[in-house]
Amino acid sequence: MSQKIVLVDDDRNIVTSVRILLESEGFEVAAFHDGEEGLAGILTENPDLCVLDVKMPRMDGLELITKLREVSQVPVIFLTSKDDEVDQILGFRLGADDYITKPFSQRLLIERIRTVLRRYAPRTQGEKSLSSGKSQIIQRGALEMDDDRHLCKWNGQSITLTVTEYLLIKSLAISPGHVRTRDQLITAAYGESIYVDDRTIDTHVKRIRRKFKDIDSSFDCIETLYGVGYRYKES
Repeated sequence: MSQKIVLVDDDRNIVTSVRILLESEGFEVAAFHDGEEGLAGILTENPDLCVLDVKMPRMDGLELITKLREVSQVPVIFLTSKDDEVDQILGFRLGADDYITKPFSQRLLIERIRTVLRRYAPRTQGEKSLSSGKSQIIQRGALEMDDDRHLCKWNGQSITLTVTEYLLIKSLAISPGHVRTRDQLITAAYGESIYVDDRTIDTHVKRIRRKFKDIDSSFDCIETLYGVGYRYKES
């Protein structure tokens, strides 16, 4: 079964060219031209991944992902203006998985899409793994992670994480007490072929902490080692 991509951009030339490219690569594509239409389309289409422009009429991409994250953790790749760092940082804070700056190489877009979908794959393959009786559970004190179903719990309460957030805390939790540099965390969450600024990791960690603190205000298991990286506190 082909994977479905929702593309939302008010530039019809970009939509047309990217749609042709994605369909030639075997993806099913649904395209929309403004944020409001895009949000309704995403909720209807239930895609495997969304590619969203930031600057759009009626509802911009940042507002769209804010509303989307209330009901869905579908992976999102943002299209941003060249060197617009503010949009990139805000996008990550709001739950984006990756971004590409305009103008962009279409081949780069395909590679980024495939990379994010590979990171997302354990969630969609969970049913198969469970049927074989090999569901992988990570237990660290109050933290429980079901790697096959992409489920995370703290003190028995579910925490909704994006793919990137899940991979980051997993990388820390599998080796409590061991320091992970930002470069190591970038590789764990994005792979070796994608360049991501170090500050992106800091933004993701802040968001992860906030989600855990929403459930448990005393949460302090992710420790910062300034100038080095992060580690999961040993119990």
